[in-house]
Amino acid sequence: MPWTLAQIADRFDLTLQGDGDVVIHGLANLVEAGPDQLAFLFSPAYVQFLTDTKAGAVVIRPDTARDCPCPALLSDNPRLTWAGVATLFDESPAPNGEIHASAHIDPSARIGIDVTIAPNVVVGADVVIGDRVSIGAGTVLDTGVVIGEDTWVGPNATFYHHVEVGERCRLHAAVTIGAEGFGYEPGPNGLVPIPQIYGVRIGNDVDLGVGTTVDRGALNHTEIGDGSKLDNQVQVGHGTRIGQHTAISGCTAIAGTTRIGSFCLIGGAVGIIDNIEICDRVEITAMTLVSQSIMEPGRYSSGTGLMPSSSWKRAVAGIKRIDGLLKRVRRLETIDRDKGDDGSGAA
Repeated sequence: MPWTLAQIADRFDLTLQGDGDVVIHGLANLVEAGPDQLAFLFSPAYVQFLTDTKAGAVVIRPDTARDCPCPALLSDNPRLTWAGVATLFDESPAPNGEIHASAHIDPSARIGIDVTIAPNVVVGADVVIGDRVSIGAGTVLDTGVVIGEDTWVGPNATFYHHVEVGERCRLHAAVTIGAEGFGYEPGPNGLVPIPQIYGVRIGNDVDLGVGTTVDRGALNHTEIGDGSKLDNQVQVGHGTRIGQHTAISGCTAIAGTTRIGSFCLIGGAVGIIDNIEICDRVEITAMTLVSQSIMEPGRYSSGTGLMPSSSWKRAVAGIKRIDGLLKRVRRLETIDRDKGDDGSGAA
């Protein structure tokens, strides 16, 4: 559906600069946008693309609006405005409120109103599905699963028994919630599995990306707090508790019984060991190994940034020599100290 620039400005409380009758049919970046598309200038780093843009209009901060060659919508936070405006042009299929004939639904399950259940979904005994929930094709909900109102589940997701999911969540394709945690204890004849007898509790407004896995707990529920967002292929170990409004990027692995606070930002491919605590408002950069608790808010990193291979090889060679160099320093310090003791070094 097309929108005029004036309509968009009014809907999102933006200041209009220029012709409000420009008709917008979609969104694009500054370089590729055409005259019927709205573009966004998120950062001063992209100002270089503003002069030659062919966009019909640009969402821009007020302090750079004078350089805009076309009509503009003024916003103090163009990225946040983007999140809102994009909903006007989102063509994702809407739930139809129908239950497909091929779905298998146990008679004891309780299904809310306007629920969409796609082909080949399996709904087990005593499952509760709230109003306006959408369940994607091939998804399995095992015994006692609870899905809150207005939650959307993608295709081929798996919910093991007695998992609870809150309202307005978005759980993408192939998420697996409530599988047994990785718990074993060495016995006389090998590793003995520890039953994971607790479940998973996911709060409201939580997003889980494609292929993300959240294991059930052994001595307490695994929990994800309201508003937290996990990217694709994140592993959450058994008994872990994640606070509210924490964002975790793709391929991060969190070992069991870890405590992560609220409003944290965790980069991609981070590794977090078991049985540690991370306080609120911690930022951890990509590929960091978190091997101890973090009790002070702030930004934390480990690992080595990109460099040419030749430089990396020299650096590694230097690291291998550090132990020998330290021994030489200690030996020289001992010699120097001995000279001082016998007076040979006196002035």
